[in-house]
Amino acid sequence: MTLPRSDGPLFIVINAGSGAQHASETQLQIAALLDAAGRPHQFLPANGGGVVEVARQAVALAREQQGVVVAAGGDGTINAVAQAVIETGLPFAVLPQGTFNYFGRTHGIPQDTEAAVHALLSAELQPVQAGLVNDRLFLVNASLGLYPTLLEDREAYKQQLGRSRFVALIAGLATLLRERRQLELCIEQDGQELCLRTPTLFVGNNRLQFERIGIAEAPALEAGRLVAVMLKPIRGLSMLGLLLRGALGRLGEADTVTSFSLHSLTVRTRRRRRLKVATDGEVFHLHSPLQFRVAPQPLLLMVPGPEHRVEPA
Repeated sequence: MTLPRSDGPLFIVINAGSGAQHASETQLQIAALLDAAGRPHQFLPANGGGVVEVARQAVALAREQQGVVVAAGGDGTINAVAQAVIETGLPFAVLPQGTFNYFGRTHGIPQDTEAAVHALLSAELQPVQAGLVNDRLFLVNASLGLYPTLLEDREAYKQQLGRSRFVALIAGLATLLRERRQLELCIEQDGQELCLRTPTLFVGNNRLQFERIGIAEAPALEAGRLVAVMLKPIRGLSMLGLLLRGALGRLGEADTVTSFSLHSLTVRTRRRRRLKVATDGEVFHLHSPLQFRVAPQPLLLMVPGPEHRVEPA
């Protein structure tokens, strides 16, 4: 069996829609840095829904040439490429280009393109945990209810006002004040079932995100588990109060918030057969029941060495 190589040629899936900088300029910048370092590489540009197919092409090339599959984009692009890579055992690398970049930040990958390329050139392979909801992978989070609606509204605002964290905040506020729907769910864990009403169920795989909002179970992610957060049925100004708590890193202290760690969780709905589910910022429709679980195989991520690692901020 041939062991994965971290020094092979790079096959870079680049999303033309991610980040503020134009994709062609980003590609030229990355190419110049890799050429100067003498590292073989090939770009595979993608747009929107084309990322999945382009990721498969990158995987095929990396298999043939003992290479590394690289995702250059935001969390959604990284997710799509990782979905194609994880079961192959190929090395996977990230050049962050999006707005939040929780996955890259968690693993110490620089957000600046030049610094990220330099970090990649000397990076080492490290297995990292991924989550699954049914057969769909998530690296940061998966959710249903309020959060997918918030993401769709945020995208609509970005189309009009541009991509920034401020625009994302404004979109979130508008959604929280307007949204009133509740989910009726039956949740099964360890043989115990609980039926309840909630505006959202959020299952995360990113310690940085949970630490930022103050969820005590965040360390469980380092022990081969996922973390779930649910809200009691609340609306309007109460939602805004939770948003403020999250911004202050105190969401877990609210008596309307329930959080717990899990290895697997089955979710059924009484009324709907298909549910709108968001994974790493992209919204899909999945059939009930939903099974959240830790992926059986880790992702072999190219992680920066100490000299290039950036502490999460």
